[in-house]
Parts: sequence; structure tokens; C-alpha cells
Amino acid sequence: MIKSLLNSLGFASAPFAGGITPEMCKWTENNAIEDCPLPPLFIVPIKQHIGQACTPLVEVGDLVLRGQKIAKSEGYLSVPIHAPTSGKVIKIEEHAIPHPSGMGLASIFIEPDGKDKRDTSLVPITDWQNADPAELRERVRVCGIAGLGGAAFPTFIKLLKDKRNPIKTVILNGVECEPFLTNDHRLMVEESAEILHGLQIVMHMVGAKKAIIAIEDNKSDAINAMQKAVAFVGGNTISVVALPTRYPQGSEKQLIESLTGKQVPAGKLPMHVGVLCQNVGTTKAIDDAVMLGHTITDRIVTVSGDAVPKPANMRVRLGTPMRFIYAQRGLENFDGIQILHGGPMMGERMKHPDIPVVKSTTGLLAISNEQMKPAHQVEDPCIRCGHCSEVCPISLVPNLLADHCRNDQLEKAADYDLFDCIECGACSYVCPSHIPLVHYFRYGKGQAAQVRREQSFAEVSRLRSEGREARLQREKDEKAAKRRKVRDTLRSESVLNPENNAKPTATPKTEGKK
Repeated sequence: MIKSLLNSLGFASAPFAGGITPEMCKWTENNAIEDCPLPPLFIVPIKQHIGQACTPLVEVGDLVLRGQKIAKSEGYLSVPIHAPTSGKVIKIEEHAIPHPSGMGLASIFIEPDGKDKRDTSLVPITDWQNADPAELRERVRVCGIAGLGGAAFPTFIKLLKDKRNPIKTVILNGVECEPFLTNDHRLMVEESAEILHGLQIVMHMVGAKKAIIAIEDNKSDAINAMQKAVAFVGGNTISVVALPTRYPQGSEKQLIESLTGKQVPAGKLPMHVGVLCQNVGTTKAIDDAVMLGHTITDRIVTVSGDAVPKPANMRVRLGTPMRFIYAQRGLENFDGIQILHGGPMMGERMKHPDIPVVKSTTGLLAISNEQMKPAHQVEDPCIRCGHCSEVCPISLVPNLLADHCRNDQLEKAADYDLFDCIECGACSYVCPSHIPLVHYFRYGKGQAAQVRREQSFAEVSRLRSEGREARLQREKDEKAAKRRKVRDTLRSESVLNPENNAKPTATPKTEGKK
């Protein structure tokens, strides 16, 4: 209401609280998407999403087809993994995955046969308008679709039609506010019709009557392309909205506030305010799954940075080693270079390039040490300037929150809403003391999660111990009750039949005859 009043009076207002305007470095915004060649070896981790890891369905020596399921999902929060091309499984062993620690995970190694033959077992659902939303949702699940905006959350879970929290508006997130990244930008320019069709399928699945396509105003060609696609379809249920460029506008809660004025309460989801947010790449994958019967085997990746001779947007098969991709863009020597998985604000530094592309890989950046130095200087004491609080989109107090995390005061950190932090990095970006605030928040969250796990385990152990003691006491009481019952029965019988209790008299002995 206040925002609307300010606008009506002619005062400019930010679309959401806080935020920053970093140098965007969108060097590849005019580069058309290129297909990355098949590498000599694919490395496919059995977990590429938030949730439980998958279980391999193949063995060494098996022949697979592109799109064939090679690892089944375990549990509800999971989606299956599919082969990126046709070929032969040569080994299954642990290999490094995209994680700053360099940790490994069981991975399936596939040697391509060069034929790239696709599995066609899934039949397209062309009449999706009359299909049961549950059937379409199951198609999204079996095709292994997870959020391609970087979160990698299993998409089918978000597409549940819940009568308690009906979805009124679907927001198509084409903001892409991270510097360097242009993969969603190019996808909207080149495949706008397919994205829009996927949006219509999503609206049918959740029962939404309205959709908003959100794009920042620094992507005029993407805005035009999506507007033309909407005009071709006709109707007034879908609109394209250009938003002022501001980071982190692409975050769900900030985007919802910018477009609808609604604020998602802490601990709640967008569905609780009647909104569903979906990334443009994920929506395109949904269209492929429904209309073509294609499982997810590739994604668009931005390869950029000052150390990359030929930056590009590339369609890359999942499991392709990063070293191979960089080589296609002219980068083979990694001395004095930092590798980032994702964007510079929320991405993570990799220890080496021998790591495969996964579903969450939005960008591969290679930045020289000279360019990285300003962002990674020696940490100085906090001067309490308050800049971090001013730019925080969640209205937190980052400097105090970092102090609590640094000193393992986890309860105090929780009181300062630690788990509301979206780790956007805006606070670290503006800190004049070069304090890696987000690192402290991640540490605090990890420690708090560990404490919660230990407390949960202790609680389960306590309940198990109490249950055992109660069972033993119950068995003891039951045995005592049975003994009392037997005694009472014997006592009753003795009262009713007193003659049974009389002692037998001795029989006199008879003297024998002489």
C-alpha cells in the first residue's frame, strides 16, 4: 500500500527492499546458443538435485540409450537420472562433483558410441489440455526435471494441485539477475514459443488462471520475443512485465513482491500466497517432456569470464566434464585462474575443472586471479557502517548475524532469522571490511543443522529408551497381575471348599496276627 501511494505521488520506489546493482558483464547476451560436441567420456553423478541420491539401475558393460533411466529415485524428494547419450557403461565409482569442498559422489561413467540413439519408450502427451494434471505431473517426475535455475529442486513437487492453497498466478522467472549469466536470456530469444507452451501446460497442471512473464529491462530482445509469442497465442491471461534491473530480483520472494506486492511470510512458501514461480529453462524442459516425451539430458550453460578466450552460451549434455567445455572455448591452461560453478554472486569456486556438468549448472566462469583479488581481500574488523543491512533483501542484520555464527552462538543466530537468509551475497558485495558474510551464514546453517540432527537423534533415542522401559514395566506388571490372579483363585477355592483344606488323619496301623 505504501509503495503504491509513493508511486501515485510520483516518488520512485525500489521494487523490493535492499538489493544492489553490480556490474552485469553480460558479454554473451548476443551470442546464439551453440551445441557442445560429445566428450569422449561422460561422468554422471547419481544425485543432481536437492533430496535423496538415486540408486544405479545399470552395471558395468551395459549398453544404454540417450534418455534411458540409469538411476532410479529413492524417496519422495528425488527424481531419476538419465543417460546423456547412447553408449556403454564402463565403470561406476566415486568422482568429484560440483561442490567447493571437492567432495565425491558415486557416478556412472558412459563411453559414447557416437550414434546418439534416443530411447523412445515415453509416448508424447499431445492432448495435454484434456489430460489429468496428475498424469502430467508424473511425466515431469519420470523425466527427471529439477529446477534449472540453479536450485535443482524436484519440479514435480511444486506442481501439486493443492485445494488448501490454490495457485492463482504462475510467475515465469526470466529475470536472470546474476552477472555474466545469459543462458535464460538466449533461451527466451531463441525458443520463446516452446517456453510459452510449457507455461500453458504448467497453468493447466496447477489450475492457475493468470501468468506473468517477468524479465529485467536490460533484456529488450527477450522481452520482444516473449511479447510476440504471447500475442500469437492471444488472450489476456498471460502478460509480460519488464522489471528494473536490480540484484537479487530473481529470488522467488523478491520477485513475488516486485510483481504482486505480496510478501511471503518467513517459513512459508509462494504457494501460501497463491503463487507458483517457475524458471524459463525448467518450463522449456516441461514442454519437451510432455510434447516430445524427452527426459532431461542437457541444459543451456553460459561459459564466460575474462579468462575465457571465446565466451559463449552452449547446449551441454549432463555429465560433460568442465575441462572439455572450456577447451571448446579456447581455455586449456588453468594456472592463475579461478573456476566458478554458477554466477559470481551465488556460485561456488571449484578446485579443478575435472568435474561434470549437472542439472544445477547455470554457468561456468573462469576468472583470472587479478580480477578475483578485489572480491577476496583480507578480512578486516567490522566498522558497523550498516551497508550490509541496507542492501539485504530480507531486511536482516548481517553483521550481527555473522558475529553469532562465527562464535557458534547458534540460538542467537536463529533469533536473528538466520534461516531466512537466501545467501544472495549482496551484503558481502558492499562490505568495506571485505568480511565474507555469506560464508559465515553457511557455516552457521550447517552447524545449526548438525545440532538439530543430533538433537533429533537424541530425542529418538530417548523415546526408544522410554518405550523399552515402559514395555519392560508393562510385562512386569502383567506377570504380577497373573500371579495375583492365580493366588486369588486359589484363595477363593479354599474359602468355598474348606473340606479340601482339612489335613488327612493318619490311618492306625493294624497289628498282625500271631
